[in-house]
Amino acid sequence: MKNLLKNLSRSQPITPDTTKQSSILRHPSLSWWTIFVIALTLPIAIPIFSVLSSIFFDSSSTWKHLANTVLLNYITNSFCLLIGVGCGVLVIGTGCAWLVTMCRFPGSRWFEWALLLPLAAPAYVLAYTYTDFLEFSGPVQSTLRDIFHWSYGEYWFPNVRSLPGAILMLTLVLYPYVYLLARVAFLEQSTCTLEASRILGCNPWRSFITVALPMARPAIVAGLALVSMETLGDYGTVQFFGVDTFTTGIYRTWFGLGERVAANQLAAMLLLFVLGLILLEQWSRRRNRYYQSGSRYRQLPSYQLQGMRAILSGIACFLPLFFGFLLPAGILVKMMVDNLETTLNDRFWTFATNSLILASITAILAVIIALIIAYSLRLYPQIGTIFSARLAAMGYAIPGSVIAVGTLVPMGKFDNLIDRWMQANFGISTGLLLSGTIAALIFTYLVRFLAVSLNAVESSLGKIKPSLDDAARSLGCNPISTLIKIHTPMMTGGLLTAMMLVFVDVMKELPATMIIRPFNFDTLAVRTYQLASDERLAEASAPALAIVLVGMLPVILLSWKIARSRHNQDVNG
Repeated sequence: MKNLLKNLSRSQPITPDTTKQSSILRHPSLSWWTIFVIALTLPIAIPIFSVLSSIFFDSSSTWKHLANTVLLNYITNSFCLLIGVGCGVLVIGTGCAWLVTMCRFPGSRWFEWALLLPLAAPAYVLAYTYTDFLEFSGPVQSTLRDIFHWSYGEYWFPNVRSLPGAILMLTLVLYPYVYLLARVAFLEQSTCTLEASRILGCNPWRSFITVALPMARPAIVAGLALVSMETLGDYGTVQFFGVDTFTTGIYRTWFGLGERVAANQLAAMLLLFVLGLILLEQWSRRRNRYYQSGSRYRQLPSYQLQGMRAILSGIACFLPLFFGFLLPAGILVKMMVDNLETTLNDRFWTFATNSLILASITAILAVIIALIIAYSLRLYPQIGTIFSARLAAMGYAIPGSVIAVGTLVPMGKFDNLIDRWMQANFGISTGLLLSGTIAALIFTYLVRFLAVSLNAVESSLGKIKPSLDDAARSLGCNPISTLIKIHTPMMTGGLLTAMMLVFVDVMKELPATMIIRPFNFDTLAVRTYQLASDERLAEASAPALAIVLVGMLPVILLSWKIARSRHNQDVNG
């Protein structure tokens, strides 16, 4: 989400302010903010350092066993999953973004926001839904047997619980990342450049390949990087489909083999690979510059499609929407209605309450911490503050299972240290104070999703002119009162957006919750996973549908922001 909000914020013109280097913002007395931010963000970075430090521990016997049995399978499946999903989201996301932005056909305005809806459904929800829909006793195969009078073994039907099935599920829910970033990039492209391509005789296809696509390349690559991180971090889909990846391997090694060090080292390998993806994405654009010429805010020239082209364009946009959201949502609604007594019971509301409590507390804390960090960057943007802020924001690029492992190890050591000290000095055993508690789970969520909140708050705070700080100082306000009385009321929309994004991400998070959660404390995501793993898909429909409905909130918000941004550009033009 952080890349999405950055692009959205860039699409809104901000009046330059020459007071940016105000003397107040450079006041040396504010340097204590830097120390405070470092102290605040250092614990958030501990799980990352904990995972990386495991490389230096010896676990040769376990690694020999993993290398001889499953390690190659983990690497191969993860790589195939990455390539397959990357190609799928690139084609669907970029193609649909170009069609709805630059072409006009029946339903194109509706598709502009509707194509974002699959973002609301986690991939593991689609996996459970399509398994029930496409299995041997499901409606699809049953209908085919009735029509053609087939019996078992007389026909071939693709197995959805496979590596290709996992690629398809992840592609259907992750293509909106590329679609959204590519569409924003197309909206921001210069009208003069596209009109020049028309004058030179380029048809829509050639104009897309030679002009629009190269200019949108940074946004598309950023979307692919985000999709790659989400793909490598997925647990529910690949585990349910029986596809062995690094994420499932970490869980099995920790809980199945009881090898903490080896699980940490698997997590470190995955972490290094993810960090390598980030560096590769930045390196690929190191010498490329993409500039826009004038007439940016004029209405973009659109291609009016007719006949078969209009029909094919409508089908191309409808298919990912139908299979990524409409069909699975319809299946979930039907299963829930058919099993109301077993789905909407007291246990469902208990799980929903647990999820709401965790998501609400995490969202509030994430916004408070993000506000402190962002305001510190505004007041005293020195290297210590900047480095601490970026270090704290790394968690979003790291899979939840890796962060969970990195949290459990240092917390376990801390608990054991306190327990030994208490026994030595007071003869009292404290047991586990933090490990396996709600506090540990919320901390893990903060490490994972602080970047989402930080980028939203930074974007909102950056639109407030620094001259307001000078005015507040002249009226006797110190930095803290300025933040509370002036900045916070002006940032209400951005703060609520940040809270909502973190809230939804916590509601959907599965692997970190599976590893960290306390005993007998399940969330909607965990309950959905457990019921689906037990083949009780009908009972899983209610918690799965609740997750999808909550996930629609940021989708609606993002759609509204894009529409408003484009309207403002047209008015200013």
